[in-house]
Amino acid sequence: MSGNVAMALEALVRKGAESHLAQLQRGLEKESLRVDTTGLLAQTPHPRTLGSTLTHPSITTDYSESLLEFVTGVHTDIQGLLNEMHDIHHFVYRHIGNEKLWVNSMPCIVESEEKIPIARYGTSNIAKMKETYRRGLSHRYGSLMQAIAGIHFNFSLPDSFWEACLDANDDEQMRDGKSDRYFALIRNFHRHSWLSSYLFGASPAVCRTFLVGREHKLEDFDAHSFYAPDATSLRLSGLGYTNEAQDQVGISYAGIREFTNSLRHAIQTPHHEYEKIGVRVNGEYRQLNANLLQIENEFYSSIRPKRVAASGESPSRALLQRGVEYVEVRSVDLNPFEPIGIHADCVRFFDMFLLYCMLSESREMSQKEFLLTRENQKTMVMAGRNRDARILKSDESIRARDEMVSILDGMQPIAALLDQVNGADDYQRTMEKQRAKVQDPGLTPSARIIQGMVEDNLSFYEFSMQASVRSEQIFKQRTLDPEVNARYETLARESHLKRQEIENGDTLSFEAFLDDYFQRQNG
Repeated sequence: MSGNVAMALEALVRKGAESHLAQLQRGLEKESLRVDTTGLLAQTPHPRTLGSTLTHPSITTDYSESLLEFVTGVHTDIQGLLNEMHDIHHFVYRHIGNEKLWVNSMPCIVESEEKIPIARYGTSNIAKMKETYRRGLSHRYGSLMQAIAGIHFNFSLPDSFWEACLDANDDEQMRDGKSDRYFALIRNFHRHSWLSSYLFGASPAVCRTFLVGREHKLEDFDAHSFYAPDATSLRLSGLGYTNEAQDQVGISYAGIREFTNSLRHAIQTPHHEYEKIGVRVNGEYRQLNANLLQIENEFYSSIRPKRVAASGESPSRALLQRGVEYVEVRSVDLNPFEPIGIHADCVRFFDMFLLYCMLSESREMSQKEFLLTRENQKTMVMAGRNRDARILKSDESIRARDEMVSILDGMQPIAALLDQVNGADDYQRTMEKQRAKVQDPGLTPSARIIQGMVEDNLSFYEFSMQASVRSEQIFKQRTLDPEVNARYETLARESHLKRQEIENGDTLSFEAFLDDYFQRQNG
């Protein structure tokens, strides 16, 4: 594999495409639960001074009214990316009173599923649709799973790279060439993503309230916490953000047409268990429909091909018509040791790792192989820090650490090239840190969390609460730049005006709106 990557890099250099790697494009979407001063999930509505969650470009909510989501713009500079996320946090802390942002992916103390309020977006039809979709998620999977937080890392290469790299005669060839390369990346990401779970997984323990009434195989840590001694990311385990029903979807990653066709099939296929829930019961919508997926966003995957869709356009139609624009990595845990949940080393690692996945040989993936990758992920998230952990590769059991070293070796020339085009040594320093984690599992974030809990005799709740307080103090003890503050205040005001315009512009009943929406999506 490393030889293939080296040859691919040599080809890029021959074409003069390597210089464009200095302009890698990245964006972040980061979720955080709002909690009260005792660490309980906040029951207050989304603060109006933060803007409208329906229309604000940077500050919104995910499943719950208490689950904030922060969205950056696209950046070619890593520090600029992190600075924007820092500014958003800073502004939010000025408007949530004594509440705090929970710094761990796994939820704080949750009294009951009913205490996880579904997000509200207003009275417009699109707002009602968003709320109904979330109500459907609660009926299908329960609200606890939806309260888990994470970071999505959006990644793409600039147009100038593709123009230099691809021998395309027209826009159609360019579109198809880019999409093929991104799907090659996606297939290899599924094959190797267990490595990122080991290196950056940060959810090895949970509060006991998260597992009340649920079967599990975790061990007692103390009277208030469960954990798995060698776990890296319970968020990505069967206890976390997964959906066994979606194993029936059978998504194909062979290419853009196969992917969108299999996704659309799931959206149009009724599911008997969801039919039992009902769609509209006693005049109230319980879900958007009873199909395997209500809408495309319901498909859970560690990585997705993406294209910014026009208003009213489905994600799959946007992909089919204009090709893959970027990939969205969805498997990154919040790092409780970082105030904004992510460090520059994590960004640099994914720069290298995603390029490695794109440049490596990427044969088509059978359903059997895809399920094998799922088994490797399960092994790594539950027992990845066990030095004897083994994974499957072509039906052969091998030591996970040997394969980690092999993958990092394959990434080394990418690190060297990225440092060359950026005139620094940051990427090779990041590589050294990841190699150290492979040699010493105690350096991983998951191990550091357990170590902190043991050394200070803290429960998962106490450890996370202390880290949340430290993060709060960092933002509250500093002054937000007046221009930055003014910009976010303007965005908040403008978002309320846009929401009002949408509400005033509705002419259809909600029922007619949904009928029209799905006719257009399925057309």
